[in-house]
Amino acid sequence: MDSRAVNARHVPQRTCVACRRVRNKRELVRLVCAPSGDIEIDATGKKEGRGAYICPDRACWGKALKGKALEVTLRTGISRVNRDKLWETGKDLVEGVT
Repeated sequence: MDSRAVNARHVPQRTCVACRRVRNKRELVRLVCAPSGDIEIDATGKKEGRGAYICPDRACWGKALKGKALEVTLRTGISRVNRDKLWETGKDLVEGVT
């Protein structure tokens, strides 16, 4: 038996809905469609609801919130108010990371 296979841990991978880049799940920001219908940032990664992942950079946030990819992934419409709220929260989050 290969010792590397025993010691290696599986690292979950996810794809950014904006740039389509595959990264470790922990490197991405998860957005979730809450039961109320609002889209929220899921800091823990454990909130209930359909999720989508975005890279923590300004370009990906802008592309995800301007286009339809986020709506398609979450299978719901996103209101202008919710988009603006996500942009403000995401902007602060991204600026804190970079």
